Amino acid sequence: MSWNSLQNNKIMITGIPVLAACILLSLLSGNDAVTSAELLRVLTGAGGSRTTQIILYQIRIPRTAACLLCGSSLSVAGLLLQEALSNPLASPGIMGINSGAGLFVLLSGICFPHVYSVRNAAAFAGALLSAILVFLIARKAGMSKSVIILAGVAVSSLMTAASNTIITLHPESVSDKVGFSMGSLAGIDLQRLPLPALLIFVGIAAAFFLGPGIELFAIGDEAAQGLGLAVARHRKLTVGCAVLLASAAVCLCGLLGFVGLIVPNILRLSDQLTVRRKILGCIVWGSNLVLVCDTLMRTLFYPYELPAGLLLSLIGTPFFILILMRRGIRGKWHD
Repeated sequence: MSWNSLQNNKIMITGIPVLAACILLSLLSGNDAVTSAELLRVLTGAGGSRTTQIILYQIRIPRTAACLLCGSSLSVAGLLLQEALSNPLASPGIMGINSGAGLFVLLSGICFPHVYSVRNAAAFAGALLSAILVFLIARKAGMSKSVIILAGVAVSSLMTAASNTIITLHPESVSDKVGFSMGSLAGIDLQRLPLPALLIFVGIAAAFFLGPGIELFAIGDEAAQGLGLAVARHRKLTVGCAVLLASAAVCLCGLLGFVGLIVPNILRLSDQLTVRRKILGCIVWGSNLVLVCDTLMRTLFYPYELPAGLLLSLIGTPFFILILMRRGIRGKWHD
């Protein structure tokens, strides 16, 4: 095995045990109402009180599953956007996709307050609308990397302002204003998981299918076209897949930011990874990131619980600035 192959495999070799540890930590960590030892006994089938079983199966397991789903979907969505646009700063949050999905989730909560399944379709419509607006603005202003990001920031600000207006006028549209706005995994139950989980599985499967074609984006549109790739269609499908993944995550965890920026850029440090390996890496390390942030924010400040998105913002903002500075220093920011 070559050194490069060993380095590439280390991403998965180290990621899977870390993921198992993060899942266990997420399931066993929490408040003082029940101890970790009691939860572990129930988890291993060694018996336990009815209260402990309820906490584990109706609170902890759905929450941990939501962390896995949101972390993997948002990181894969960020990877797809970055590859499709050849832009390391592209992510569902920065491109306004999360905000658009969030706005339409709020609207669906007002129009169809008791029909939760409608929120997934509404979230996809809002995310797709944001993506279309970004591309229309960028096309008018000159299709360049910097213009796309600025258009995304503008659309994100517009959608966020509309969402804040709705939350202010109709606070019943969302149960937890702060949690939704920043991204939180609190209060998720088993009934909310199946449909977003199905959409996320479909989106990730589609990403794997599109993977070989996505790799050809790096050689340029003309060269990829010469190799038989329908570049425009493949890029639209890639962005559409990212929109599907991000919108499903918003239905579960609200406007959880920076996962799609941090994880793909860290994986990009290994140039030898194929797109499909990057997708696998995003699934593992995106899940790890969200699990760690959620566990820390509900245990460090007990009895208070802070949104996981708060810690992600504290990590992601300096990370975003670092990417800007590194590309500026290396002279790799080309319009």
